[in-house]
Amino acid sequence: MFHRMITVLCALFGLLAWTTSMAADLRIAVLENAPPMAFRGADGQLTGFTIEIARALCVELKTECSFHPRTLNVALDELVAGEIDVAAISLLETPERRARFLFAKPYFRSVTLWFARQGVVPGQRGVRVAVLSGSAQERFARARSWDTVAVRTNGELVEPLRAGIAQAALIPMGTGVGLMQNEQFRALGLVKMVMKDEELGGDVAFGIAPRRPELKAPLDGALDRIKRNGTYDRINSQFLPLRVD
Repeated sequence: MFHRMITVLCALFGLLAWTTSMAADLRIAVLENAPPMAFRGADGQLTGFTIEIARALCVELKTECSFHPRTLNVALDELVAGEIDVAAISLLETPERRARFLFAKPYFRSVTLWFARQGVVPGQRGVRVAVLSGSAQERFARARSWDTVAVRTNGELVEPLRAGIAQAALIPMGTGVGLMQNEQFRALGLVKMVMKDEELGGDVAFGIAPRRPELKAPLDGALDRIKRNGTYDRINSQFLPLRVD
């Protein structure tokens, strides 16, 4: 009987600790220049597919969340340092990242797109490739000693191409979808190709601070619920012209 009471009390204290943790604000890092995944609308408010998924998870968890715009590099450094709790960014799960922080359950699968003029191919001599600083695409290109032009935000990827500083770009699917709707980008007349390399595609998920492992189970459960109740599909249709899951 005594051991049983101890077990029950431990379970209750664990539940209380989880509830208290989730009742406090979650500090969430987001991008703000990566349309249609994350950007500022005409009213100046943060929105986009990834940000609205994060908001829906906060509603499911019944917790207040504060959103903190960051570049990718800064967001991941602050996540590791425990200065934010969650990085609501479409992060490819790589061994390097798994060694630094935790991942929530994947919320869709992504690929990487190569954009260049007709006849320009990956690895071609003399070709400079635009990449997002700190991204899996940058690591991939540099590991192969490609000449790269790194930009701070996804929305800046078009600039080196327009200026002729870069002749190609490695771009995550979500950002590529947004750029293909950009008139200035379309005017460049670039051809796209899906990269088949394993390091450039796969599951993407939110990052969780290594000091907050208790967040993983509730975040994973909340994602399952918004996929079941139609919230995920509604957000998908609002921001993306294709179905992801």
